Amino acid sequence: MDLKLQNKVVIVTGGAKGIGEGIVQVLASEGAIPVIVGRNAEDNQKVVDALTAQGKEAFQVAAELTQPEASEKAVKAVLEKYGRIDGLVNNAGVNDGVGLENGSYEGFIASLHKNVVHYYLMAHYALPALKASKGSIVNISSKTADTGQGGTSAYAASNGGRNALTREWAVELLKYGIRVNSVIVAECWTPLYEKWIETLPNPQEKLAAITANIPLENRMTTAEEIANMTVFLLSETSSHTTGQLIYVDGGYVHLDRALANS
Repeated sequence: MDLKLQNKVVIVTGGAKGIGEGIVQVLASEGAIPVIVGRNAEDNQKVVDALTAQGKEAFQVAAELTQPEASEKAVKAVLEKYGRIDGLVNNAGVNDGVGLENGSYEGFIASLHKNVVHYYLMAHYALPALKASKGSIVNISSKTADTGQGGTSAYAASNGGRNALTREWAVELLKYGIRVNSVIVAECWTPLYEKWIETLPNPQEKLAAITANIPLENRMTTAEEIANMTVFLLSETSSHTTGQLIYVDGGYVHLDRALANS
């Protein structure tokens, strides 16, 4: 399917690895110009160089998004390079385990900056350009806002915030023709997920127990599957879809997990 994204400039925060990189790869395959915004310039540039070697265009901006001023600087850098922004994917974040019992005020606030404050700031600073292009915003979110996880209050709160902002912005930006949607991730195989699994006792047994509870095909979601939905939502092919929280999770959140073992 031609998603009509040729030469569209799309910012992807955290686009150098995992789900973000998957989104960058699919955007590039559709002829868009993905712009990676992430903290590590070397990691960002590796992805850009690989795409350039394939004859595709990409750009990167090194930005530590936990610092509020970094979002404004990143958006300015993209506009200086291209003069337009056609889409924004808020993706960067980390499940950092700041819980209620063992957390702290400082840790909680720092986690909000890692996981939701820059979602607001990136959208705020990109908004004038998105108004000009009638662009689209996709917020990547997590099941933790729906299911809870235990020991990760700040991350769960951030994802609840991401979901609420998705609906709030969809309403506020109707008058500009800007669509805002969220893709909700449950169990997706990424380098960070693999790193987490390896910290557990009997990691392969734990992974098998998790995948056994994913109703569709008893397997992890891939980064490409998250990316495919994200890029569809960025495109005009999804032209009447806004304010939606779309679960790409093999039925993990909403289907009876007993089905997975039947």
